[in-house]
Amino acid sequence: MGRLVALTVAGILYCWTGLAQTAEPPTLENAPPVVIKTEPQSGQSDIEAGRREISITFSKPMRDGNWSWSQISKESFPAKAGEPHFLQDQRTCVLPVLLESAKTYAIGLNIPPFQNFQDHEGHKAMPYLLVFRTR
Repeated sequence: MGRLVALTVAGILYCWTGLAQTAEPPTLENAPPVVIKTEPQSGQSDIEAGRREISITFSKPMRDGNWSWSQISKESFPAKAGEPHFLQDQRTCVLPVLLESAKTYAIGLNIPPFQNFQDHEGHKAMPYLLVFRTR
């Protein structure tokens, strides 16, 4: 998991550096999308096992059909119970999953090199690590 944290930090610094090197000051329009909400919340440890939906909400409308739900390890990635899809708001992406009891899950969202979560202008979402545990 230490390698993943290092990669996540490197990805964040790369994105910030790229934004800092543009001629324009950052605006809501040119800033990369960021995760503003997850369900379950990262760090939550009381999630019911079974068929669930993991959802992530971004700060901006996103391109449909583009997503990067990445495995940190095979053991910590949930079994898919359907295909990912965006809700009508174009900001919330949902992944149907099957969760096992007493297990910790870790999912990389837009972790380099997999950066398909993008807004309508092609700005890549900032990397995010979602970690939670079931009862």
